[in-house]
Amino acid sequence: MKLIAGLGNPGAKYVGNRHNVGFMAVDAIAGAHGFPGWRKKFQGEVSEGRIGQEKCLLLKPATYMNESGRSLGEAARFYKIPLNDIIVVHDELDLAPGKVKVKTGGGNAGHNGLRSITAQLGNNYHRLRIGIGHPGRKELVLAHVLKDFSRADRDWLDPLLEAIAREAPLLVAGEHAQFLTEIARHRG
Repeated sequence: MKLIAGLGNPGAKYVGNRHNVGFMAVDAIAGAHGFPGWRKKFQGEVSEGRIGQEKCLLLKPATYMNESGRSLGEAARFYKIPLNDIIVVHDELDLAPGKVKVKTGGGNAGHNGLRSITAQLGNNYHRLRIGIGHPGRKELVLAHVLKDFSRADRDWLDPLLEAIAREAPLLVAGEHAQFLTEIARHRG
């Protein structure tokens, strides 16, 4: 079983925030692959289904971003999911808006959600990093990530989320380079 966790903050006031792009991507994956409705479990919301040939657990932690590791830790321990079968989808300040990268392990780049996950599980999980851009100065970061995507952002965001969902079978199969190539081709 693969665990795909989208990071974000729970609650209606955060739904459209840049920080919630992980939730948005996991919602798109669930919709595209016919996952059933979300249910409360592991301090979050989960849905089980298949992506390609892989059985997958989708997770949206309800612990707020800074404590995401608690939710992921519970789910991973319950299902005995190794780090190599965990994919965390999150916003990335250091990538231009709409740019996507896949990375395994490495630093947390100041991302408190990743820091929490690493503290609970270790560092060698996969990360699907979705660029939201940097506001330019460190003191502007909090307001930037907690601000909703603009109408203009939707021009790149909606097609990107659709492409991520469509190409998710490559992601869960570990075909990360092909996954990124297909996303670029669909958005091209």
